[in-house]
Amino acid sequence: MLNEKKNENKKELGPKSTKKKVKFEIWGEEMIEKRVKLSGNSGRVYLPPNWVGHHVKIVRID
Repeated sequence: MLNEKKNENKKELGPKSTKKKVKFEIWGEEMIEKRVKLSGNSGRVYLPPNWVGHHVKIVRID
């Protein structure tokens, strides 16, 4: 019976039940919108070479 309650709680706390959109306000110099490409076991986004060494922020929008 204890295991049944734990399983019920896990179903309620799944990723879809906690996924909410939030609003970010970001000030910056330039913006590029790109799609993340598969790279081995992770993702990759290529940025312009003149951005190398600069501080960037990545925000997932979907």
